[in-house]
Amino acid sequence: MKVTPLAIPDVLLIEPKVFGDDRGFFLESFHAKRYADVGVVGPFVQDNLSRSVKGTLRGLHFQEPNAQGKLVQCLAGAVWDVAVDIRKGSPTFGRWVAAELTGENKHQLWVPAGLAHGFCVVSDSADFFYKCTALYSPESEQSVAWDDPDLAIPWPVKQPLLSAKDQRAPRLKDAPLLPVF
Repeated sequence: MKVTPLAIPDVLLIEPKVFGDDRGFFLESFHAKRYADVGVVGPFVQDNLSRSVKGTLRGLHFQEPNAQGKLVQCLAGAVWDVAVDIRKGSPTFGRWVAAELTGENKHQLWVPAGLAHGFCVVSDSADFFYKCTALYSPESEQSVAWDDPDLAIPWPVKQPLLSAKDQRAPRLKDAPLLPVF
């Protein structure tokens, strides 16, 4: 596998080795020792799968307390995936990184605990897979506004389809609970 560190420390773009032939392909989507060797640490305790239509934007989500590290991958379709450093005291606080994840490229993104995460569907639909290091905790669920002008994320959609919760998300500077670096 090829691992590329992004501009926020510990956020990694992972390109699993794909073995293909006329029958299709095989890839190892997770191997505890190999992933731990590059900084992707579990244990993973919950897997999630979502399907979303074009223009859907999910995020920017995080949990505090009970922060989740997430290993994410688009299984079918295409998404523009974003991680934002929201850790108070971090040298990269308020910075974001993005990667295109597609069913074709099979790339993964490792989003460490303490960062906000979101994605926008740029294909007709997308199946999106999450491996999480902490269980979903509704009482810990937080979010940051996708269109926060201080973050200035150039999302590939102007009027996204949002959940009611994401429509009400506060700006980063007004978020009530942020993790500490």
